[in-house]
Amino acid sequence: MRLAVNSPQNTVGRKERDIIMEKTYEQNTYTLQEDENLGTVKIADDVVAMIAGLAATEVEGVSAMAGNISNELLSKMGVKNLAKGVKVEVLGKRVKTELALIIEYGYNIPVVSQKVQEKVKTTVENMTGLEVSDVDVRIAGVNMIKDR
Repeated sequence: MRLAVNSPQNTVGRKERDIIMEKTYEQNTYTLQEDENLGTVKIADDVVAMIAGLAATEVEGVSAMAGNISNELLSKMGVKNLAKGVKVEVLGKRVKTELALIIEYGYNIPVVSQKVQEKVKTTVENMTGLEVSDVDVRIAGVNMIKDR
């Protein structure tokens, strides 16, 4: 079997694939830095959401992120969504985040929420260079199981 690398059919297919990938790549991405000599640095809002979610789960007292029903079904099938329970809105260089958390039983909810807000704000700002304007926290549940 012989593969014709430079055939017109391969070129057309590759161009179509590149256009589709470019559309997918450009969807929900934000320019962080542009340099005429070096190029452009872009970040997807899903990446910002993952950073925020991981930062929130690092705070003591946070059991997990709460997601919607489709996220819960996917996680039961073994598909992990690191942005579960996080909604991010990027407006220019400013970020608004909304987090849905499950808190461990016995922890002070206002104290844990404030620590989550501070941790998410500093982590997202340090990693992306974007300014975090809001970190809204919604407590979606309390984990009653003591496994720690």
